[in-house]
Amino acid sequence: MAERKPIESWLTDMDGVLIHEGTPIPGADAFIKRLRDSGLPFLVLTNNSIYTARDLHARLKRMGLDVPVENIWTSALATAQFLDDQRPRGTAYVIGEAGLTTALHDIGYVLTDHEPDYVVLGETRTYSFEALTKAIRLINGGARFICTNPDETGPSAEGPLPATGSVAALITKATGKAPYFAGKPNPLMMRTGLNAIGAHSETSAMIGDRMDTDVLAGLEAGMQTFLVLTGLTTEADMDRYPFRPSTVVESIADLVDLVDLPMP
Repeated sequence: MAERKPIESWLTDMDGVLIHEGTPIPGADAFIKRLRDSGLPFLVLTNNSIYTARDLHARLKRMGLDVPVENIWTSALATAQFLDDQRPRGTAYVIGEAGLTTALHDIGYVLTDHEPDYVVLGETRTYSFEALTKAIRLINGGARFICTNPDETGPSAEGPLPATGSVAALITKATGKAPYFAGKPNPLMMRTGLNAIGAHSETSAMIGDRMDTDVLAGLEAGMQTFLVLTGLTTEADMDRYPFRPSTVVESIADLVDLVDLPMP
């Protein structure tokens, strides 16, 4: 087996790795500080498309995690990048929140319900039957179906909530059209993120708490992968998958010393 190249850039998931239900995971602050001190390119990723990078920067900073806006990469940004590459300055009917609508506005997309090029489905806590009906009719009328991420449930203080993947399944059942998912585990999200920071997969690492999204996306993008056990996947869960991460650690605290600081 070929020897791994030194890690020159880092990508890390947010929920379950750096924070858990609005609280920083011990060691997350030290890891982010070490990344910033190192000068190495890095990104904090999330499949959640509700918030803009600026929103997430502010939320993380309130928790004591100072992540610059330019170091945050969301499924909404990955979706916008994909659409800009596919059909620049197109039109879309969007179900989602500010994170998604802002990302599409920023690439010059017009948001409309009149013969749009795309129906784009993202995360929201207020999916409406009226909006879903409109989306189904537009897709049946010829709009292409895009979804920010395939997560079927999302966390909340009260328990799991239906997420984008579940709602996408409803639309697919009604239209017979499956969406293209831009977020994890699509390696597209990794590659667009790496491009955004000028990094290469061979010398990059992905840290996540989920085998089915984080580890799979990192693996398919050709990156070294680290699984932390502070989120959804347990050690027992790993045996259910036909692939494995490069390394398994208890938490993000175990990775701080792997980030190389510049020579004095």
